[in-house]
Order: sequence, then C-alpha cells, then structure tokens
Amino acid sequence: MAEYRYIAVEGPIGVGKTSFARTLAERLSAHLILEKTEDNPFLPDFYKNRTKFALQTQLFFLVSRYQQQIKLQSRDLFMQKIVTDYTFDKDKLFAQVNLDEKDMYLYDKISDMLSRSVPKPDLVIYLQASTENLLSRIRKRSISFEKNFDANYLDELNEAYNFYFFNYDNGPLLVVKTDEIDFVANEEDLEDLLSQISKPIKGTHYYVPPGRSFLE
Repeated sequence: MAEYRYIAVEGPIGVGKTSFARTLAERLSAHLILEKTEDNPFLPDFYKNRTKFALQTQLFFLVSRYQQQIKLQSRDLFMQKIVTDYTFDKDKLFAQVNLDEKDMYLYDKISDMLSRSVPKPDLVIYLQASTENLLSRIRKRSISFEKNFDANYLDELNEAYNFYFFNYDNGPLLVVKTDEIDFVANEEDLEDLLSQISKPIKGTHYYVPPGRSFLE
C-alpha cells in the first residue's frame, strides 16, 4: 500500500462516501473521522426552506468541520493513518450553491481565515455518480429530512463537484465513477478499487473498472 498518511473520500450526497471510508479505514487500520452531518440543528429546516436557513446551516458546518480538521494536527493522531469521509474544501462547494451574494461574502471572510490552518490530504478519492443514481441511493437510505429530496438541487451540487474536481490541483486525486460498480456488496469491485489505492498516484488518476470505459 502506498504511504498515504491522510486520505479523504469525497463526493456528492448519496454517493457512498461514508461506506467506503469505513471500509478503507478498516483495511488500512486507520483512524476514521466521519462528518457529523446529523449534529447540525439547522439541517432539517434547511431542507424545508433552503433560502431562509442556508447561512446558518453553512456556518455551522464550516465551524464543525474546522474543529474536526484542527484535531488532525495532533502529533499523536498523525502517528497513525487517517481516513475521512469529507474534505474541508467541500464546505465552500455547498456554500456557492446555497448562499446569495451578500451571505457568500461573509462566508468567504470566515472560511478563508479558517482554511489557512487546515491540513491537506495526501490523497483525495472522488466518488462520482449520475444524479439519477444519487437520488435513488438517497431514497433507499430513508433519512427523514431527505424524504423529499430536491432533484434539481442535487443536480446542481453534482455539477459543482464535477467542476471542482475537474480543475483540482491540490495534490493526488483518484476519480472513481461508481455508477456501474458496487464496492459495498461486490467484493471483486472493492478489491480492484483498493488495489488502485495501493499504487502511488501522481496528479489525477481515473479508476476504470475492468472491461469498462470511464466515458461509458
């Protein structure tokens, strides 16, 4: 296995970040840090009225993620490998979709100040999927406030993720198209994906399952 001390698994809502991060951390005997989405008290109201509760929701996520990320700098923690199911940069992707110009100005002021002290992952794994598949997965997991998830909002987020990672240059990036693989239920898919992570990655690398094309 390549020596990545800090691996971040990233991708839009419903793509399987947490499931894969758990599996990866177990395989690597790594310390797992999960995003605490359910701790945000504004999130249920946000899904009912995104305009009204967008700023509160984003600022809560920003501070919460910052607090988690700062703990990664602990010397004792960095003696072992770390896997997270998000990157700090994801917060700005959501903010750009959810906030109006005035709120975004305030958000940027706070975010830019906090981001200076946040550690960067040694490898980011971007799990990619079509909006249709994301929506199907979200509905299957039956989280109460996601019951009537807005497909247009999800599509906008998905496009924001794709644009961001198409232009990503902050370090090694593995892009995984998950529409035709199932790393949760299919052991062969999981093992093949893990084998890619075991190799040194420079720049952006696209994972292509055996016998398939990334553009399919």
